[in-house]
Amino acid sequence: MQNVAASYGARAGSKNVCELPRQLPCLIRPAVETDLHYPTEQISFLHDEIRHALLTGGAAVLRDFGIEDILQFKQVVQDFSRANPWSYAGGASPRSALADGVYTSTDYPPEMPLSLHNELSYCAEYPRTLYFFCAIEPVDGGETTIGDSRRILAGIPREISDLFKSKGILYVRNLACDKRSPYSWQSAFETDDPKIVESICRRQRADFEWKQDGGLRVSFVGPATTVHPETGEETWFNQAEGFHSGGMQNLAGPSSPRLEAYFGDGTRIPEECLREIRAVVARETILHPWRRGDIMIVDNILTAHGRMPYSGPRKIAVAMV
Repeated sequence: MQNVAASYGARAGSKNVCELPRQLPCLIRPAVETDLHYPTEQISFLHDEIRHALLTGGAAVLRDFGIEDILQFKQVVQDFSRANPWSYAGGASPRSALADGVYTSTDYPPEMPLSLHNELSYCAEYPRTLYFFCAIEPVDGGETTIGDSRRILAGIPREISDLFKSKGILYVRNLACDKRSPYSWQSAFETDDPKIVESICRRQRADFEWKQDGGLRVSFVGPATTVHPETGEETWFNQAEGFHSGGMQNLAGPSSPRLEAYFGDGTRIPEECLREIRAVVARETILHPWRRGDIMIVDNILTAHGRMPYSGPRKIAVAMV
């Protein structure tokens, strides 16, 4: 087996840890000549080195560890995080459950690109760490994209970032009442019990309104940036660009957008601000081509993620902690 390797160099004096790269992710392979025979044991053996890579670079890819299926992947997540994966109930993206706490990365149409975003940044509660697993390697496109949220914040013109920081962001979601639809409140909240839906909304400190047709409107005001609790670094941490009605995810059409974003005081976000933000996000977007068995671990505060369009088979699982 090979030494732990990094895409862009290794920290002086260590074979096992990568230094902060300007480009992501840090690539890590199994350590040399261990007595560990099981893939999950090998990853646990490198726990501290992987954590270092996450806190500096923001994302790491584990390759050639022999992870072959969803249950092995879930075991890696539990062992590495020392916790059970989150339920995604209440999330905005359509997903399918693969195991308890493990989902498809997204069920959006394959031709749709997803711009960089920080997972569940439109909620009061969000995961610190994301785990992606490549069960079926895409042949044509389908790269997961990542970008340094620190660099994104630094690249946005100061007058725009200050405006967003002073006002915050109002996220609005319009969910249909149709169990067959991936964009229904039943699918989003993984239940057909309105009381459970209301309980989740209260926990996420979101306002909710039941519509006469049985649909649901959910709204939440969140910050534009956040500070990493361990590194003390401020990052761009929101989904204003993705939620805005001009974004690709609004499949319901412009007359009734499924997702919408405003400034926190309810005023319109100027299109020129969004253009500036999109330009920075595009500039900071890095493509990760998948290999079967890859596990990508992402610090959700330091690193944003997205997806490129694809054709043909592709199966990327995700778990959140």
